Amino acid sequence: MDKLISVKVTPRSSRQEIIEDNGVFKVRLYSAPDKGRANEELIELLAERFKVAKSQVTIIQGLTSKNKLVKIQS
Repeated sequence: MDKLISVKVTPRSSRQEIIEDNGVFKVRLYSAPDKGRANEELIELLAERFKVAKSQVTIIQGLTSKNKLVKIQS
């Protein structure tokens, strides 16, 4: 079953972490939002967290925003 999650990204952070807060995943990333690097790092982290392949994680909305809607296929 596919899952849609709301994500709030903080790029250029001093640490990498995922915190769930009231149904919203707050994700801190090392990468800067430059040339899609932060989005790639986000997909890798979420794939690890949900134990799926990176190809099963898709950013549906907010490619250039800090607030994103992400689809996790299972």
